[in-house]
Amino acid sequence: MATETQDRPVAYYDGACPVCAREVAFWRGRPGGEAIAWVDVARPDAAPGPGLTRDAALARMHVRLPDGRLVAGARAFAVIWGAMPGFRWLGRLIGWPLVAPLAEAAYRGFLAVRRLWRRPSRAASA
Repeated sequence: MATETQDRPVAYYDGACPVCAREVAFWRGRPGGEAIAWVDVARPDAAPGPGLTRDAALARMHVRLPDGRLVAGARAFAVIWGAMPGFRWLGRLIGWPLVAPLAEAAYRGFLAVRRLWRRPSRAASA
């Protein structure tokens, strides 16, 4: 799926997490959602590409930029929001040096709670 360069960012998300799946469905359906390639890494056929293992991709949101670089956590959301009309300001806000660490801390807090909601992977049931 992912190559060293591509024409749009690729977001890797955990579709076995009900909150994550619902949020990605929201973003995919919005104007700008087509500007991101969405990969559900909970699917057994998902391929996260170079430098990203499936386990790492399941553990937190990652985005592969068109130049091949990976960003994760709050920075990944900044890329996604930056593609969405009406939310670009939020993407820029997350990038500010004083806000970025707070956004990352909030995301890590979400990750701690998210483990309680995650459904078993489709790969485990296949």
